[in-house]
Amino acid sequence: MTPPHLLFVVTEDWFFCLHRLSLAVAAKRAGFEVSVATRVAEHGAVIEAAGLRLIPLRLSRRSRNPVTEIRLIADLVKLYRRERPDIVHHVAMKPVIYGSLAARLTGRRAAVNALTGLGFLFTSDRLSAKLLRPLVETAFRGLLNAPICRTIVENPDDLRQLTNDGAVDAERIRLIRGSGVDLAKFTPSPEPEGPPLVVLPARMLWDKGVGEFVEAARRLREEGVQARFALVGQRDAENPSAIAEDQLRDWERSGVVEYWGFRSDMPKVFAQCHIVCLPSYREGLPVSLLEAAACTRAIVTTDVPGCREAVRHEENGLLVPRGDSAALAAALGRLIADPALRHAMGARGRARAEDEFSLDGVVAQTLSLYREMLAR
Repeated sequence: MTPPHLLFVVTEDWFFCLHRLSLAVAAKRAGFEVSVATRVAEHGAVIEAAGLRLIPLRLSRRSRNPVTEIRLIADLVKLYRRERPDIVHHVAMKPVIYGSLAARLTGRRAAVNALTGLGFLFTSDRLSAKLLRPLVETAFRGLLNAPICRTIVENPDDLRQLTNDGAVDAERIRLIRGSGVDLAKFTPSPEPEGPPLVVLPARMLWDKGVGEFVEAARRLREEGVQARFALVGQRDAENPSAIAEDQLRDWERSGVVEYWGFRSDMPKVFAQCHIVCLPSYREGLPVSLLEAAACTRAIVTTDVPGCREAVRHEENGLLVPRGDSAALAAALGRLIADPALRHAMGARGRARAEDEFSLDGVVAQTLSLYREMLAR
């Protein structure tokens, strides 16, 4: 019997490796033939080493060129006709919209549409975002409600917004909490000796709250608080909210924060720090916070969709208002000064990671959805 063919369509190879590689490997073990179509940069070898078939895709997240975008849709149509997947798993906004259109144009294609947070279009006050938002919502209504489509969201806020706005029918949407965290890889560790270290683990984007983090660090230093603050993550030039390299270096030269850049050894990073901070404007379900919780680190984050799913205020961390660097500084200062509170929150965070956010649980839910769609 020919195994069912599962095709992932993802914007970037690094994003796939970070968020969907474990799921794809599990699907292969469960009997699927698995292919990955993505823009290949530096992680293609990792995908192939996992036993997955890699299909390079010409895709730019930032492009607004109509010719380029039409070419991408045409490429997807050709891809679906050639590969004839039983299920296409689109990940993130552009693959969801363009991939769903291509699936419709090529006939019956079961599609799983994973929205990893509603992101820039739904958080930004820029004119471009305000103009595009209603167009995206209209596209959702037209493309995501086919009988053989299912949409995955990562937090209840996104689910409510999409269903209340009528963008996706309630019976065609599923809540699956993020990518899950590998509890065997991200393990509890004692805090290191020395001054407290606070890390912000994220892509270097303004809408991750990096500016507010730097301002909070500056406030605390001016108050004489003895602590270190580090930015850990890569730049993402394709994102309209990207922070310039010069700005990051200027902050580092000022002595307010350290800029560590991309790190592939995040368990070690969490073991080196005392507090994890993500003052993001909106998320799907931030994997960095789930990983930090699994490593028994107390967290400070914003009271926004996604982040408030990972952190319960006063339980495994503290929530502060979005965009409020003074409140952020106060919350960080409180944890810096209270090791016992950090330890208690860290222990409760690990328990939540085990109970609610395990990789095994997310994989099981997603494979169950695949089987449901194959049975239709």
